[in-house]
Amino acid sequence: MDNTRKEWMLNALIAGVLLAVPLWAWLANEPFIITLATRIAILAIAGVGLNIALGLGGMVSFGHALYLGVGGYVAGIAAHHAFHGTPILGLSGTNQMLPIWAMAMLLSGALAGIVGALSLRTSGIFFIMITLAFAQMGFFFTLSWPAYGGEDGLPIFVRNQFPGLNTARPWEFFLIVYGVLMLALALFATLRAARFGAALMAIRQNPDRAAAIGISPFGIKLVAFILSGMITGLAGAMMADLTRFVSPAMIAWTMSGEMIVIIILGGVGRLFGPVAGAAILVGFEVFFGGLTEHWKLWLGLVLLAVVLFARGGLIGLIAGRAHHG
Repeated sequence: MDNTRKEWMLNALIAGVLLAVPLWAWLANEPFIITLATRIAILAIAGVGLNIALGLGGMVSFGHALYLGVGGYVAGIAAHHAFHGTPILGLSGTNQMLPIWAMAMLLSGALAGIVGALSLRTSGIFFIMITLAFAQMGFFFTLSWPAYGGEDGLPIFVRNQFPGLNTARPWEFFLIVYGVLMLALALFATLRAARFGAALMAIRQNPDRAAAIGISPFGIKLVAFILSGMITGLAGAMMADLTRFVSPAMIAWTMSGEMIVIIILGGVGRLFGPVAGAAILVGFEVFFGGLTEHWKLWLGLVLLAVVLFARGGLIGLIAGRAHHG
């Protein structure tokens, strides 16, 4: 069996397990397990967003939590004004997920366009530091934003609504998140297989040669960075609804670090890498975190082992070196 087919089978297995475990938990009346699966799926969506920039474009953004936070605050602020019946910028708040998602993606994409337009004029460590600097500005802005909780954060009293489903029920909310994750993965696969993805990967490998054959490195990478920010912002809106709370911690540099860890653990550029990586991260946090407060040490050792001995992450370790999932 070739590695590509093996990876497709592994992807199908991961998708099936991610759906089957919360289904079993729903039948067994174990809502905590469903919540864990939902968190894995949301982190995976954020990972898919970062994977477009990092996995396809080679852009090591250490400030991607900025877009996660923007999405979270859009959901929190919209729900806050809807709950209290107060207007925002002359408009009424809303507790409907679909318009909240649209606004979260729009604002995250616009901000990613600004950050990308400035940071993509540099490369290497300078690019990393500029993305981090913007995220830190966002972090300190929300920290000193008393209208929406400041450092105490902003609670969402009632989870936002989705047409035809009761989002207060963990299983139904999981189905929404799982569906969005599958759509995000389908978008990633489509981008990677399209001429856009080929151009992006060509720029990553040799930007000078790509420019010589008529590919605009700056334009292609900027579009990819904007798409990346939009998907991550969508994940942020969902994360706010899952926890029913949004705070500056969503934008902290540690959150950006966690997203990069997810990509590396699962496999950089792999289709289901973000899903596998998110499952590993949440698994360590829950199971090892219950045994020792030093669980991040063990996660760090696993991460080190992956970087040294399994460059393709978990997916690459199992499926082989083929880079198409």
